[in-house]
Amino acid sequence: MEIDPKNLENQIAKAKSGHQAAFRFLLDTFWGAVYNYQLKRTKNENEAEDITIQTFSKAFEKIDTFDENYVFKTWLITISKNVHIDLIRKKNSSISVQISEEQGSKVYQIADENPTPEDTIIGEQNLAKLLRDIKQLKPKYQEVIQLRYFQELSYKEISEQLQEPVNNVKIKLLRAKKLLAEIIKKS
Repeated sequence: MEIDPKNLENQIAKAKSGHQAAFRFLLDTFWGAVYNYQLKRTKNENEAEDITIQTFSKAFEKIDTFDENYVFKTWLITISKNVHIDLIRKKNSSISVQISEEQGSKVYQIADENPTPEDTIIGEQNLAKLLRDIKQLKPKYQEVIQLRYFQELSYKEISEQLQEPVNNVKIKLLRAKKLLAEIIKKS
């Protein structure tokens, strides 16, 4: 897929200003590249997906530090490589790091509360069919949709329940909604 450089530059600028649609564009555009890179490294779909989620979480948190003189995809892959190395180090040292309250409160705000096109498609489905469609998602995506839309938990509450950073929850939810919207469109 060829990416229009001007549009990409525009989307990155919008993302730096906190626009939800720009984050979604970047996630949709580069998810495959980062995921496939990690799949080759880890040879494990779940691990590659988790690392990809963490990569976008870190990238969106630090988007204002991205230098336009570099290639965005290369920047993401570098973050992804570092996330993977960090995970290997953590596994090897088996030391768990707790995020402090201060760090948790400084999490970059990725998502806003405006309905996305995926939200609209999901909302138009009848409940029984929607539940069948949700069951086609991987369990981790089913869980985050269940917590957000059926139990109506906040990102912070989901983060605490899953013991994951808020940014990871937001990326997982973005990805889950996109996958669910694709399932709905097919059926």
